[in-house]
Amino acid sequence: MRVISGSCKGRPLKAVPGTTTRPTTDKIKESIFNIIGPYFNGGLALDLYGGSGGLGIEALSRGIEKAVFVDREQKAIETIKLNLESCGYSAQSEVYRNDAQRALKALYKREAVFDLIFLDPPYAKQMLKKDLLKVDEYSMLAEDGIIIAEHDPQVTLPEETERLIRFKYDKYGTATAVSFYKYK
Repeated sequence: MRVISGSCKGRPLKAVPGTTTRPTTDKIKESIFNIIGPYFNGGLALDLYGGSGGLGIEALSRGIEKAVFVDREQKAIETIKLNLESCGYSAQSEVYRNDAQRALKALYKREAVFDLIFLDPPYAKQMLKKDLLKVDEYSMLAEDGIIIAEHDPQVTLPEETERLIRFKYDKYGTATAVSFYKYK
């Protein structure tokens, strides 16, 4: 696992010890960023199920100004902090140990609005539809922002919510799909 492009291109990233996380493969990460970027001129990203921090760190490497990382597992929080430090992004990041719904509520209270929102929960514990509805309800996506939801292809996500629409769906093999949302 490594940073694919940008200022930290080629930098290896540590994985979370154990089997509770499933890191996004380099191939899928590269494909995601080719669709949403590939580079950015500032902005704020949210990596809601941070794991090792790979998606948020990739966004920082490609020009996102600041990223917020959330995970409920202490091992993941420690790994995210190590990877951020290794890449020199600690000052551009906030890292919180919390569950997704509580984190969304706390960020809503801070009136946080994100240009990129990564939703990549462990496949066995997905609540992506609920997460999408909360992001929509709380108006947490910037006007031109994008939500990237990585999920099991067997999981059916809505084509649209009250204000969000899925504009792209890609399937990678038999184990991974990615849905991309933006405002209608």
